[in-house]
Amino acid sequence: MKSQIKLLLLALLTMSAACQHTESPPPPTLSQLRVEGTQLVDASGQAVVLRGVSYGWHNWWPRFYNKESVQWLKDDWGVDVVRAAMGIHYDEPELTYNAEPEKAVEIISKVIDGAIESGVYVIIDFHSHHLELELAKTFFADMASKYGEYPNVIYEIYNEPIHDSWEEVKAYAKEVIAIIREIDPDNVILVGNPHWDQDLHIVADNQIEGVSNIMYTLHYYAATHGDYLRERGDYALSKGAPIFISESAGMEASGDGPMDYEAWQVWQDWAEERKISWITWSVSDKDETCSFLKPSASSKGGWREKDLQESAKATRAILRQKAGLE
Repeated sequence: MKSQIKLLLLALLTMSAACQHTESPPPPTLSQLRVEGTQLVDASGQAVVLRGVSYGWHNWWPRFYNKESVQWLKDDWGVDVVRAAMGIHYDEPELTYNAEPEKAVEIISKVIDGAIESGVYVIIDFHSHHLELELAKTFFADMASKYGEYPNVIYEIYNEPIHDSWEEVKAYAKEVIAIIREIDPDNVILVGNPHWDQDLHIVADNQIEGVSNIMYTLHYYAATHGDYLRERGDYALSKGAPIFISESAGMEASGDGPMDYEAWQVWQDWAEERKISWITWSVSDKDETCSFLKPSASSKGGWREKDLQESAKATRAILRQKAGLE
């Protein structure tokens, strides 16, 4: 009898151990995106419009860079893309890629890994305002090696050029694109342009040639940027230059000031009519209009109404409606 009991206990222990070592289910598989003409499309050629949010500078808000916040943004906000803003900064270099590259990559990788695990797209953003060619080449060689096999990944190779000319940005882009394409032949690459991604009319007349699956970024803040920037966007589209709105919001370009809902709605309608993907700025808890969260907000999602600032409430409502969660 004792031997039978021992055998039974051994069998139960073996079953328990097997259950404990069961592998996690594989992450959801997303469609491989590509660019056809001016349109972002999926593997079957159907038009795709991605809608989501950008995390704030990783070096200032590392506490939000985790897979739990990505999952919350997907489940509660309805995002299908997030943007990891990997900061290059000289005034306050702590944790920036130029000062602490290994730590910076460790931080942003938590959002990238979280996006892959959650089944959303992720923009790996080199969040600089100045040309940093060698840093960018090193960074994107690393990112393409680690993540190039995943269809989730989109590369944004230069956040917002300010003083650089388009000729300078174009030369930089060609070198960085070549580095990525040596490793990752197909994931979409976003290219910035002068004056905070607003000179699309110049880009349109002098586009990068000989490479596929690239798009040009447009950034707007609705209370500051109006018809002239949409006209530049339309001109770019008419010239065959694909557009991706990788940063936007409803207040002034400073990131502060009141929300201009009427102007923001005009921008929203313009993008949707043209099937242009868009990202809103940002997951952060600074005391300014463009920051989504208050300091009371948990680092890992689960945000309550009282944790959200005005821009977050409005952005969340739009995203939930577009995702069919409302």
